Amino acid sequence: MKYLTNPYLLLTLTALFWSGNMVLGRGIRADVPPMALAFWRWAIAFMLVLPLALPHLKSQWQLLKQGWRPVFVLGLLGVGGYNTFAYLALQTTTATNAVLLNSFIPVATIAISWAFLGKRLTPLAALGVVVSLIGALTIVARGDLDVLLHLALNTGDLWMLAAVAIWAIYTVGLAWRPAGVHPMLMLAAFTAVGLAALFPAYLWEMAQGRTINVHAGSLLSLAYVGIFPSFVGYIFYNRGVAEVGANKASLFIHLMPVFGTLLSVVFLGEIPYAYHYAGIALIFAGIWLTMKKG
Repeated sequence: MKYLTNPYLLLTLTALFWSGNMVLGRGIRADVPPMALAFWRWAIAFMLVLPLALPHLKSQWQLLKQGWRPVFVLGLLGVGGYNTFAYLALQTTTATNAVLLNSFIPVATIAISWAFLGKRLTPLAALGVVVSLIGALTIVARGDLDVLLHLALNTGDLWMLAAVAIWAIYTVGLAWRPAGVHPMLMLAAFTAVGLAALFPAYLWEMAQGRTINVHAGSLLSLAYVGIFPSFVGYIFYNRGVAEVGANKASLFIHLMPVFGTLLSVVFLGEIPYAYHYAGIALIFAGIWLTMKKG
């Protein structure tokens, strides 16, 4: 499976997995409360990664211990923060608004990289970011500028904006993760921190009478978000960031409206319109410009 070492393929697959996560988060909101969804997705991911992480724990414990500060912060942001805020957002906002606001992650990531790391994009790469953002907005707005001009923000949208900021900081912060720690052990450490932060919130949610409506659909949804967006997706994303850098990696978030469109065609029988094709073309053109050297 040598092709799975290509960072651009890994980032593309991550966007596909996360698109499904966003659709499910909205679709099962009545059956699975947001804290329960966040907690159990990471509990499943932790059970999957732990057997792969434990063989490295003894030899790399000191490295992990020395770098506990970035591990704690990154686990809190990437595992405990982003998805929880996104699920809270999807309780009161539409999937369209969530994907629209999510499209600003690359812009936020680039701004933070410039402000704190002094990293700048080449003019060609900057053009690519703008082109791909326009493509994402074209799909989400259904090719109608009025949709963007009359967009009204609600509480859910504010949660999503907080999630965007958290993910941008997490992506840039990966530069400070402890060197020499195996990716599986690193993911296990991040997940342990995130679960510790989520557990009290999950208990509070249950105390409010909000529990999971257990049936085949809710269980399969939990299995999906635990395996693909969490376990596999985070391994792929972290590897992609390490290979190509935070700015380029975050740009692949713009593929989420593309995959959202394709998933709607396959599973919902929806027919794509001209604005879908235009948006997809712009997104791929923007990514190509950003990856192009010189």
